[in-house]
Amino acid sequence: MGETITLTAEDQHRLTAYRVAPSGAPRGGLVIVQEIFGVNSHIKKVCEGFAADGYVALAPALFDRVEADVALGYGPEDIERGRTIRQKIEFPDMVKDVRAAVRALAAGGARVGVVGYCLGGTLAWLAATRIDGVACAVGYYGGGIADHAGERPRCPVLLHFGETDQSIPPEHHARIRAAHPDLPMHLYPAGHGFNCDLRASYHAPSAALARQRTLDFLRIHLG
Repeated sequence: MGETITLTAEDQHRLTAYRVAPSGAPRGGLVIVQEIFGVNSHIKKVCEGFAADGYVALAPALFDRVEADVALGYGPEDIERGRTIRQKIEFPDMVKDVRAAVRALAAGGARVGVVGYCLGGTLAWLAATRIDGVACAVGYYGGGIADHAGERPRCPVLLHFGETDQSIPPEHHARIRAAHPDLPMHLYPAGHGFNCDLRASYHAPSAALARQRTLDFLRIHLG
């Protein structure tokens, strides 16, 4: 089980974060960046899974800038509410909160990676391009990455996308490839949110393969 801690961003905003530590000596630290549904049961489960793999996992509550303790489900009303909250926060402020999480993990001497999903996938990319001290980043179906493809990562990046994702068309992948032809990017026979077993779009084979590729990537760059 994890614990809830408090972080302080560079603009003095205070936010909560869900933290889970491994049972043994950690391989490194991972910032886990939420979808538009807050730090909900799925994101906590993701943290616990990475902790079982040997990493200190920390999920900052990005929506604390609008509303505390946001933990939504995946129904139509949850989607609408999540989108409404998301629209009230600018990317630079969310980057500040991810940076606070990176610094909190790095303070313990760990090498730190960032793994994000959906909204968090875009923020994993921005962490790689804008945050010092990030050793690697993994983005799952980040819908805003193509819009920021002109930014240069400061660390290795791995990207995962679903081939049938209606919100992220192939043109999106092409823009990323054109800007970063050597960046590893995998496409799966799945839709948006394929990693989340609480969503109708969950695709177990794709989730398992993406997770194994992610772990292999983390072993190389974090230990």
